[in-house]
Amino acid sequence: MDTTYTTYYAHGTPAERWERAQQFFGAKEYATAAQVLVGLVEEVPEQTGPRLLLARAYYHSAQLLRAETELRVIVERDPVEHYARLMLGRTLERQGRHEEAGPHLRIASALAGDFPQE
Repeated sequence: MDTTYTTYYAHGTPAERWERAQQFFGAKEYATAAQVLVGLVEEVPEQTGPRLLLARAYYHSAQLLRAETELRVIVERDPVEHYARLMLGRTLERQGRHEEAGPHLRIASALAGDFPQE
């Protein structure tokens, strides 16, 4: 990858890059959105929003191990972040790791208030 190409993804303020990443994601350009978000997540690692969108971009572009890594960081920091739990469960399922996925999906469901009807 040449530096001009890389510079494009890193160009602008964090807010501009966040907006650009959301536009790429909205256009279903998931791999491109991920390229923008990687630098943003490195710059603001404490913010959940960019990291969660990065994980979603990885998930939708079938970069499942990368998605899993980002989601585990979020869940470790905020165990009650229900959407990250749900995405982690789905990511593990997509990798055929159903046994590992189960607890995350159950926790996500409980956090969302989706309790089984008796």
